[in-house]
Amino acid sequence: MRTGIVMAARPGLEHLAARAEELGFSSFWVYDTPMIHGDPFISLALCARSTSRLKLGIGVTSPALRSAPAAAAALSSLNALAPGRVICGVGTGNTARRTLGMRPTKSAELESFTAALQALTTGRETDYREGTRTSRVRFLHIGGYVDTDAPVEFVVAAFGPKVAAIAGRLNTGMISFALHAPSAWSTLGDARRAAAQAAGNSGRTHSYLLSSLYVLADGEDRYGEAVKDAMGHIAVSALLLAVENPAFRASLPDEESAAVDRLLHLRGTTATDPHRHHTLYRNYLGRLSTEERDLVVPSLVDKFGLVGTRDEIRQQINALEKSGVDELVIQPVADPEAEMTALARLLP
Repeated sequence: MRTGIVMAARPGLEHLAARAEELGFSSFWVYDTPMIHGDPFISLALCARSTSRLKLGIGVTSPALRSAPAAAAALSSLNALAPGRVICGVGTGNTARRTLGMRPTKSAELESFTAALQALTTGRETDYREGTRTSRVRFLHIGGYVDTDAPVEFVVAAFGPKVAAIAGRLNTGMISFALHAPSAWSTLGDARRAAAQAAGNSGRTHSYLLSSLYVLADGEDRYGEAVKDAMGHIAVSALLLAVENPAFRASLPDEESAAVDRLLHLRGTTATDPHRHHTLYRNYLGRLSTEERDLVVPSLVDKFGLVGTRDEIRQQINALEKSGVDELVIQPVADPEAEMTALARLLP
């Protein structure tokens, strides 16, 4: 299985991207969460200049963040710097919208937006709508401005069969965050293949899993502080989802539901506060503070971290690969360069 790296967008990432390429990683991704992290296109433009082989991924953008023409211009400009090395993930904007105090967009918007990006980034026309007005748009000047010849790879953020079917209809790949169950990936793959077959699509696409990974030393505590520091950012993101989604919270076991309450207390907000996004997403996907380690209860470690001995990790990865995952994308949180080096040794 291929391995990639994902980081929060910020200035200075380019030296880490260069190091990731030296270590043999396949891809380097940044998140697209404007009110939390830096601009992904600026970060990846710098990474494009410091690398020559590495795939550069947006993980993920949303129709609520930019118009299709603006997003296509950014993607095709990046493609001019790194031809054929650009991957664009597209989702409903769960986090990016929540940090604005808004709800995610609908899957229909995800589909139309992605289709528009596919058209524009290959130099074709597409519909552009503002209110009741619609026009046809395309790049009017290409040479020297953007690259519409080298392909941009698209993946949609899929957590269930409905969005997986969108991937099949549009002939895109899939990306998911912390979805570790091989059975879930098999279900997504079945839904994608059925939709692709119905649409007459047969092109090769790829599936990416964004996650964390921690290799236990002999006798090391599976639920110890080092493990929590490595994967706690993903565990806390699950608690945040529970705040925003009452149905998801209702499915949680008691210890996880209690952790949601402790998170709200630490953030000084409530699940019904209309301004909760101002504090709820503080340090989102960053390294846990000491007082937040207790939020990462054992069941969250088991569900949202790839944690185990070297042999156990390899078994988990093999099972995911058999279920359709092509690339594992890991976020280092404490010492990125050291963690990337250790990961490269584990997963050559």
